[in-house]
Amino acid sequence: MDYLLGIDLGTQGVRCALFNLEGRLAATAARAFRTSHPRPMWAEQDPETWWQATVAALRETMERAAVPPAAVRALSYDCASCNVVALDSEGRPLRPALLWMDERAHEAAAALTRLGSPHFRYCGGSLSPQWMLPKARWLKDHEPDTYARAAWLVEATDLLTYRLTGEWTASLDNATAKWNYVRPLGGWPLDVLKAGGLEELPDKWPRRVLPVGSVVGLLHPAVADATGLTPATLVAQGGIDAHAGMIGLGAIDAGDLALIVGSSTCHMALTSAPVFADIWGPYPDAVADGAFLLEGGQTATGSVVQWLLTLTGLAPEDAEGRARALAALECEARHLPPGAQGLLVLDHFQGNRTPHKDPHARGALIGLTLGHSRAHLLRGVYEGVAFGTRAVLENLATHGFGLRRLVAGGGGSRSPLWMQIHADVLSRPIELPETPEPMALGAAIWAGLAAGCFRDYREAVRRMVRVRDVVAPVVAVRPAYDVHYARYQEAYERLRDLERRTAYASRDPLSP
Repeated sequence: MDYLLGIDLGTQGVRCALFNLEGRLAATAARAFRTSHPRPMWAEQDPETWWQATVAALRETMERAAVPPAAVRALSYDCASCNVVALDSEGRPLRPALLWMDERAHEAAAALTRLGSPHFRYCGGSLSPQWMLPKARWLKDHEPDTYARAAWLVEATDLLTYRLTGEWTASLDNATAKWNYVRPLGGWPLDVLKAGGLEELPDKWPRRVLPVGSVVGLLHPAVADATGLTPATLVAQGGIDAHAGMIGLGAIDAGDLALIVGSSTCHMALTSAPVFADIWGPYPDAVADGAFLLEGGQTATGSVVQWLLTLTGLAPEDAEGRARALAALECEARHLPPGAQGLLVLDHFQGNRTPHKDPHARGALIGLTLGHSRAHLLRGVYEGVAFGTRAVLENLATHGFGLRRLVAGGGGSRSPLWMQIHADVLSRPIELPETPEPMALGAAIWAGLAAGCFRDYREAVRRMVRVRDVVAPVVAVRPAYDVHYARYQEAYERLRDLERRTAYASRDPLSP
């Protein structure tokens, strides 16, 4: 029997999963790593921990599966995007990586956006501080020695490609979605790079730009030896985790939308024609030739839940302990009415990604009383995130996207309460997948395409993706949620200017 390996390198850790060609999970293993927040709105990780964790998880997966290494036809990978890392010529990190949720480059993003470019039409009209160009500009301005020494300024995806194969490539998916590469316009945004003082930046990027699911090469012999695989294992070009999740959830048809609820939440859809909404994209050819990828997003969702558990002393070190603590708190929150008895949570703990595109937005808890408990806080967070998703979907609808089917994946989708709240707030049924690892499954599908196991996405999804359950909305609670959603929208508008002033006032005057 043949197998495909998917590596899912996210924000809180890496998961490796081995699937047969029918999508059945043979084995999986995971390793965690930590995020540091040196200053408000900053977020960093040590890139070496990514690789160490990946090797350990790959080795454990192969040990658990107990399948012949030669049976693994191919592997591919997905990574959290915009994890920008500066490397020397040997691929060694020069500093901690700037994570996707890091918003320090907001001034650079605004300045580059003001330059204007036809390329920007395909990223939602403005640059996010989370993306490659603003972070590169920030490094050049504030850490010029590091920037000058960097032989490579790339993402986690590219570093993983190099460590696995010894080859430097850039993923067309990442480049299109986060580096402003637009195929129909000739590729890189050279006008912006020149006007923005970043002419040398392409010299720090890989020359080969490969589509997801294309062949990079074979697994490096040293990696094969360390993981229990074989050097004959084919390595396929990977891409962005949420984009792999969309494939692993089977959201490939017109009107399908994948809701990826992880540390952040992404709203992913493919269209045959561009939809210019207040989102990220439409990204041409990002994961499929001739298709446009739409991406709405909320910067902090599952990460707010983790913050709450830590803040309230309910986050033990071990994953099983955290899961038990969250399950117990959910039991209490489940019995609370819609609206958490007057408690409203704004989910902008790391700014707003879409539809407001506001890096200065902040989280808020409104309506707190002495009668509110930790369970109220959890339900308020769950509802606030669902309200943010509703705002994204409504914006897409006003710009012509016709939503027909909603399917959810990621860690947050494993919470029955949170999925029920999403279904109720959105007034739509939500399909849940059979596999607990949709991101890794999407990466495995990319591996299968490179190895010739499938003709196209449609065949791969038909064979490997199945729906486990459907969460139906409770019609009776829709009026209550309509009222609370209106409060959510009004709260952002009323607090926007105050939060912007607060964001500037709270900055360390000595910080770069």
